[in-house]
Amino acid sequence: MNQQDAQRVAWITGGSAGIGLAIARTVAEAGYVVVLSARNADLLGSACAELAAQGCRAEHEVADVTDRTAVNAARDAILARHGRIDLLVNNAGFNSQKRKWDELVPEEFDAVIAANLTGTFNAIHAVLPAMREQGGGMVVNISSIAGKQINPDGGVAYTVAKHGVQIMSKMLNQTELANGVRSCTIAPGGVKTRAHDWRPSEALAYMIEPEEVARAVRFAIDSPPNSFVFDIEMNWSPV
Repeated sequence: MNQQDAQRVAWITGGSAGIGLAIARTVAEAGYVVVLSARNADLLGSACAELAAQGCRAEHEVADVTDRTAVNAARDAILARHGRIDLLVNNAGFNSQKRKWDELVPEEFDAVIAANLTGTFNAIHAVLPAMREQGGGMVVNISSIAGKQINPDGGVAYTVAKHGVQIMSKMLNQTELANGVRSCTIAPGGVKTRAHDWRPSEALAYMIEPEEVARAVRFAIDSPPNSFVFDIEMNWSPV
């Protein structure tokens, strides 16, 4: 890792396990200092210790992305230590198991929208001033195939939220490219994480591995400024 690489800072929400931890490892290998955020301090500490044991430079800030005050406080702490945020990866989110109109309750609808859509907005809004001031940065939004298709399996709330993330990312590019800030959305199908433990084993056998999503993030962040990708769609098939 050269000195220039060592100065790059990546903030990864939902970084304590699964997709977020896989992304953190890959981004750290690309030369970034990674700062992980999630709600559970113990899990974050364990994730950072695991990354450190693998030679990565990792830190953490406890923050629930639905809490705008907490997100801004995490941003302030990162800037106080490093003076910059070069990469934001919006990975935090979840889906309810009660997904269809005949079973979804309003409180769970609100929670899914808050975590996946409002939480993404909160983190982007938090980092944009610093990225503009430093002359550039990148936002990678981990969306879903549910943000590009409409299928009852994705659920009402999750599908609405992830379509919103896709639009938010496009609008970010339309307005912020002039400031050197670019955005890429990664839209995977089902990913084999703890969130899908309830699915039958035959479905889990064909799902995308978190490391595959991390490789897509690496491809996006390695793209040169004049030819970067706006969107990466990943799907899985049993054949």
